[in-house]
Amino acid sequence: MSGTATVSARTAVSRSWKAPIALYAFAVIALVLGFAVARTGTSTFGLTTPGDLVALAPLAVPTGGTVAALALVLAGLAVAAHALVLFGAGRRVPRRLVAVFAIVFLVAFLTWASAGRTIPVTGLLIGGLALGTPLVFGALGGVIGERAGVVNVALEGQLLLGAFSAAVVGSVTGQPVLGLVAAMAGGVLVALILATFAIRYVVDQVIVGIVLNVLVTGLTGFLYVKVLKSDADLFNAPDRFPVLPVPGLSAIPIVGPVLFRQTIIVYLMYVAAFAVWFGLFRTRWGLRVRAVGEHPTAADTVGIDVNRTRFWNVALAGAIAGVGGAYFTLDSVGAFTKEMTNGMGFIALAAVIFGRWHPIRATFAALLFGFATNLQSMLGIIGSPVPSEFMLMLPYVITVFAVAGLVGRSRAPAAGGKPYLKS
Repeated sequence: MSGTATVSARTAVSRSWKAPIALYAFAVIALVLGFAVARTGTSTFGLTTPGDLVALAPLAVPTGGTVAALALVLAGLAVAAHALVLFGAGRRVPRRLVAVFAIVFLVAFLTWASAGRTIPVTGLLIGGLALGTPLVFGALGGVIGERAGVVNVALEGQLLLGAFSAAVVGSVTGQPVLGLVAAMAGGVLVALILATFAIRYVVDQVIVGIVLNVLVTGLTGFLYVKVLKSDADLFNAPDRFPVLPVPGLSAIPIVGPVLFRQTIIVYLMYVAAFAVWFGLFRTRWGLRVRAVGEHPTAADTVGIDVNRTRFWNVALAGAIAGVGGAYFTLDSVGAFTKEMTNGMGFIALAAVIFGRWHPIRATFAALLFGFATNLQSMLGIIGSPVPSEFMLMLPYVITVFAVAGLVGRSRAPAAGGKPYLKS
């Protein structure tokens, strides 16, 4: 009887074939690029920037043979993933294998796309970090809000009002630090409106978030035309934060220019990602936040004020997202333009899902989206045959695979989006 139960239990173990199927699909794409539409020439990867401690020679590789070899490696990795699931009694494909597969596929694709051209690797990474920085702040704000049980669809509005506030205050005062504080205040303002309607008046959180995004877009657009555009020197010419190289570290080839030759906002991003992770999983505050997002009734029974905790953490999330908005006007662009966030709040929300509501994973997901966006620009500059429209689709395609379970099962906090009414 016991043996029969054991056999039945083993038979009942379910296997997920999503990852092997996806890996096979990408392996087929690589094989097609390597053999069916192979390109000739030499692909060159530039590795050095001015100011590096050691000048690295460009890496030149033959396009056709390299892509074909990497395509065969990808096919082997896909077969290995299939075998692990087939013989692993319910095992999932290890994330490390998926990560290795993704890196090899990226190298193969870049080698194929840059035949006869040069890709500046350091510039590609710097641009990806620049485009990913506001997404990281937005994603961290989204993680905190959803961990507390509030779906922060208003991230777009928080980023946009943060950018607007930073431009105006930074221009009037001539102090970018005050502009940064104003950006945080702008993000908090949008977050407080969201929290008031969603928590106090129990309005649907998604609807409130969308309405706030439309409101902020219209308001900032109106003020831009009527105020900022008419007197740009006074209201829309903030001083930008200077680049602050870290002595010694900034001279390391590739790593130095990318990570340690940045402005204060990028360094704040490093700190914020670690601080949110540490706070959520290593402090009493984080335990309370996760409790009200997962089991608000249980949290209430032990004396935690659920709605108060949610309210102030949504405000904190808005402050963090506001810093991401300040990056546009005080760092990358240097002035406010109409609808300049261009939907990045929604991509940040996608990064939260991709990162499975974990601050570090969401950070890497946001940086991946930034890298993909910069990659399509870079390929257009070097004259790659890949249509730019396809590259613009890449962040969203990645999100679809993430939600479908390629990187593991995605489960939102149990009470996310559900108002808590104390009985």
